[in-house]
Amino acid sequence: MHTGLIVWFIFINVVAYLVMSDDKRRAQQRRDRTPERTLFLLAFIGGALGVWIAMYRKRHKTKHPSFTIGIPLLVFLNAVMYGYFLQ
Repeated sequence: MHTGLIVWFIFINVVAYLVMSDDKRRAQQRRDRTPERTLFLLAFIGGALGVWIAMYRKRHKTKHPSFTIGIPLLVFLNAVMYGYFLQ
């Protein structure tokens, strides 16, 4: 189970990072965007670290209080959940 959880952690965070990066690119090109609900869902199901890293590396959504407060809280929640299941 540990190996599967680690694979999931890497996979979901890479996906979350790529989706957040793609949303930034789409915003710059004035194209259809990824809904914020989708970004929060990816963060909630384990990809909060990927979203958080993309937020600051790409400078995307850093002025939205829902993201600047919500994503760090989800990083903490994810850390607690991963810690619990890896014991």
